[in-house]
Amino acid sequence: MKFFAGLNVWALPLAAAISFIFGGIWYGVLSKPWMEAANLSREEIDKAGGMSLKPLIITYLAQLFMAWMLAGVILHMVKAGIPANLKNGMISAAFIWAGFVMTTLIVNHQFQMQKRTLTLIDGVHWLGVLLIQGAIIGAWGIL
Repeated sequence: MKFFAGLNVWALPLAAAISFIFGGIWYGVLSKPWMEAANLSREEIDKAGGMSLKPLIITYLAQLFMAWMLAGVILHMVKAGIPANLKNGMISAAFIWAGFVMTTLIVNHQFQMQKRTLTLIDGVHWLGVLLIQGAIIGAWGIL
């Protein structure tokens, strides 16, 4: 697509893969607090079939799409004369997180009557994902 001309196509799967690994580590370390905040028990998860490959594939594909969209935002900055670099990539990611991701989580979790702890755990995860992607795309993703 002409709109995404100038992207380093290798940066997008790399950004998705590293942010996916970050998520695995994040939720691995915080699995017990996350399950408690989400009102889930190990037994409920096992009864529902446990962890399958499907959500992992969907997660990676969603993060790949997220990286592609973030790269589009960074490309628009470059076209406006703002250089693509690690700092600007991370700043863009932080703004997107604060303005779109965290606000959405807060609203959804309020209506779902979820605990604030769940919002915090999930929100910081998505901040980490976007900062990783912004750093990689900003530093390496624009040709």
